[in-house]
Amino acid sequence: MPDDIVASRSHQMFPLLSAGDIARLQRFASPVGFPKGARLFAAGERGAGMYVILSGSVAITQRDGMGHVVPVVTHGPGQFMAEVGQLSGRPALVDGHALENVEALLIPPEQLRALIIAEADLGERITRALILRRVALIESGTAGPVLIGEPDAPDLLRLQQFLRRNGHPHHVINAADDPEAADLLAQHGAAPCEPLVVCNDGAVLLNPTEDVLARCIGMVDVGERDELFDLLIVGAGPAGLAAAVYAASEGLKVAVLDCRHFGGQAGASARIENYLGFPTGISGMALAGRAYVQAQKFGAEVMIPAEAASLDCSQAGRELQVRLKDGRRLRSRSVIIASGARYRRPDVPRLSEFEGRGIVYWASAIEAQLCSDCEVVLVGGGNSAGQAAVFLAQHAAHVHMLVRGPSLAASMSQYLIDRIAAQPNIELRTRTALTRLDGDPRMGLSALAWRSRSGGEAFEETRDIRHLFLFVGADPETAWLQGCGVMLDRNGFVMTGADVTTLTHRPAALEASVPGVFAVGDVRAGSVKRVGGAIGEGAQAVAMVHQYLAKI
Repeated sequence: MPDDIVASRSHQMFPLLSAGDIARLQRFASPVGFPKGARLFAAGERGAGMYVILSGSVAITQRDGMGHVVPVVTHGPGQFMAEVGQLSGRPALVDGHALENVEALLIPPEQLRALIIAEADLGERITRALILRRVALIESGTAGPVLIGEPDAPDLLRLQQFLRRNGHPHHVINAADDPEAADLLAQHGAAPCEPLVVCNDGAVLLNPTEDVLARCIGMVDVGERDELFDLLIVGAGPAGLAAAVYAASEGLKVAVLDCRHFGGQAGASARIENYLGFPTGISGMALAGRAYVQAQKFGAEVMIPAEAASLDCSQAGRELQVRLKDGRRLRSRSVIIASGARYRRPDVPRLSEFEGRGIVYWASAIEAQLCSDCEVVLVGGGNSAGQAAVFLAQHAAHVHMLVRGPSLAASMSQYLIDRIAAQPNIELRTRTALTRLDGDPRMGLSALAWRSRSGGEAFEETRDIRHLFLFVGADPETAWLQGCGVMLDRNGFVMTGADVTTLTHRPAALEASVPGVFAVGDVRAGSVKRVGGAIGEGAQAVAMVHQYLAKI
């Protein structure tokens, strides 16, 4: 990793534990020993937990699956070896070898979480170090799986976005600049624009799905699960993560699942400036990442990617079951629906041909880099659209913002309206709709057209623009609830509280028509569709879950 990163954070990334600190953590640990040359852990393999060195030294190195090994740091007495993945027993991202005989303490993941909670000040120092080590591995660009191909190829960007949104380190190699990588592509018969992935254990995947990639790098557990959870949360956006943090911190056995990544749509927000406590704003990814670590700290099990296929309510009142798309079933006493909403697609011909090939539904640093000094079009008039427009204006030459209505006032916060008006390279086009998309599906979008209405007259304009960002709202992710009796409104959102009260069922404010099933965030009918509101509902629902569990 870059020397300046290590130098600026080394005192927090690699703290030295005192004799007193080690004495405090001994009740959570067991003694272990390793001879010189022994391997303590290896990238891609599930580690035993956090090691605290009592004597000897250990070399930490990282390898990229291509045979390249980079030294990271050498740990000695009083230092510990782990990063944030060890909170939940995830595979190691680096290798550790004993440089001499080593005596150490081993703290397994469940005991590590107990230590962090029981010893608050020591736990804070350890947690900060674990997080900073993961951040440094991401920033180094040399850890984790290797993605080989053309940097702007749609499928490579798809995989890169998946790993980035899940906070997983990865390394991108442009095959045009690396003969070894080019030979590997040819050896595996990769077609033009088709990426190759090399996992830490050396396994090679040709243009994998996100699910296949996740299994290769150990992100997701594929074993059968028969335990009974107290609470199962479907969706790891702000509402779901808030519920996970509060429920797990209060002693409930909690699992959270999401089919894509943590953070939901809010995780794609470049900057959230109206969330309480962050006067200078915070990116959606940063906010969601903190909540994700916090949920694991308290013992919530986060399963990503894991897609809910159906909800079985036949034993409601005793047990509920969520069937996953891979066929497995998860059992729980209660369920919180936090599945949010999926991106809405405007009715424009050929839209599906260019999704991921010039058309995206978020605006991250990856997309900003790709459209640097280019013209872009952004469609939408909500807060997410406004945040994206302001963010993209810092990179793109010109941002054409298309909205159907006469202004932004009905759908956007005033601070964003003011900021958009102050950006000289954002051009707001009201009463305007996207009408046509042109290009070769293999190469991507090359041109588009829009129609504007002014003074009763309509005119169409065509531009050679290759980047289109769509922020036109979302539809609730509730198809998986069909057949279980959860009542939806006419738009497909989950109805709760007084709206579903019957003579036999008087639900709590956030409880659905099926006892023990709750709904929070964007998926719930009547929710405010704001990050703050979603987080509040997630916390509020946990209190109602406690009341429900007390009854059964």
